[in-house]
Amino acid sequence: MHAPYTGVRFMMRPNGRAFKDERVTIMAFGLTKKELSWVLYDVGNSAFVMLSTALIPVYFASIADPGSSVVVAWGYAETVASLVLALLMPVLGSLADLAGNKKKFLVGFAGTGAVACAALGIPEHALVFLVVYVIAAIMLNGSMVFYDAFLVDATTEERYDKVSSHGYAWGYIGSCIPFIACLAVVLGGSSFGIDAKLGMKIAFIITAVWWVIFTVPVAKNVKQLHGKKRSDHVLRTTISGLKGTVKSIMKDKRLLFFMLAFFFYIDGVHTVIKMSTSYGTDLGIDSTQLVLALLVTQFVAFPSAIAYGNLAKRFGTKRMLKVGVLAYFFIVLFAAFFLKSAVEFWILAICVGLFQGGIQALSRSEYGKLIPKERANEYYGFFDIFGKYAAVVGTFLVSAFTQLTGSSSLGVLSIALLFIVGFLFLRAMPPMLGDS
Repeated sequence: MHAPYTGVRFMMRPNGRAFKDERVTIMAFGLTKKELSWVLYDVGNSAFVMLSTALIPVYFASIADPGSSVVVAWGYAETVASLVLALLMPVLGSLADLAGNKKKFLVGFAGTGAVACAALGIPEHALVFLVVYVIAAIMLNGSMVFYDAFLVDATTEERYDKVSSHGYAWGYIGSCIPFIACLAVVLGGSSFGIDAKLGMKIAFIITAVWWVIFTVPVAKNVKQLHGKKRSDHVLRTTISGLKGTVKSIMKDKRLLFFMLAFFFYIDGVHTVIKMSTSYGTDLGIDSTQLVLALLVTQFVAFPSAIAYGNLAKRFGTKRMLKVGVLAYFFIVLFAAFFLKSAVEFWILAICVGLFQGGIQALSRSEYGKLIPKERANEYYGFFDIFGKYAAVVGTFLVSAFTQLTGSSSLGVLSIALLFIVGFLFLRAMPPMLGDS
């Protein structure tokens, strides 16, 4: 922990006038109160991310109709959620940039998502459960756009990297605390007369409460300092601005190729994460082994993301991105041809953890080098679509190939196509000054 620091800084209002900000005190981990409040939201929402990856697919399998494919149903549900987000978020993200809107959107999406999370324990029918889950997933990932946009209000430009990294890193660790509590209730609840089904209902409530608790600091302590002026024709102005951004991206060949590469390989990354548990369940692997292996993934991802960033300094960001994409390609091959038991699933989980954080972190930094800095928020809105709501193509491919072939292994193998296409687009990117 760093020694406390207190100082006074001057900020700029949207109208260009300077004003004296509150005293800036460095608190835990070298972060100010506002910065720490922003980071804590990642700690809160990550609990639901972990639950939806590890336990929710297993619970869904227990209430699904006998003989139905969990992989197919779950894959289509994730596809619907991702597609809705991809269509809505550019518009909603732009609207949230209007002065005074950002916090309203964040709190609204987070609150609705937490309620939907708690309500997951109510449905007894699989279809109704999937509908509630899709709502919760949309609210979760939608809130992340507004959360990302709050970074510019939570800290100063020279501290973006530090604060953003803390959010990313502590999100991994923060997801584990409530998840372990959920595991204790679900797996160990029988000692107290709580069966697995009731344990999951309690787990949904634990996760929802955790989410709400860690939403309070950002809602209380972070105010929107930057925003667009309101116009008389908000929707028309928003759509016009989005069209202009798209045209700018299309004209920049290097940026366009990177975004295409990113779309495909990050879609594959998210598909592997989202479908791993349901795939393991379909293979008959014990649910306890599945969730414990995925818990290990979180702990492996934390230090490996830092190490991956250090390697990028030595070998170059683009080169390390290629390494990560190739690694995921071989991970998919391993899952399709060799994954048969819990031991192989543990190996898979550790391998995913080694590259998951690194490929996401370097993608964000590489994108930052390519975009005009004065329009960063606008451009990162499109980046967030691919980065946080990807898996539209991947989950659809897995579900469709599994349904057509009758083999979930062949369904998983289809994900390899995404990494091949992503790698080819990375290779096709025109070089820039300083590239190896």
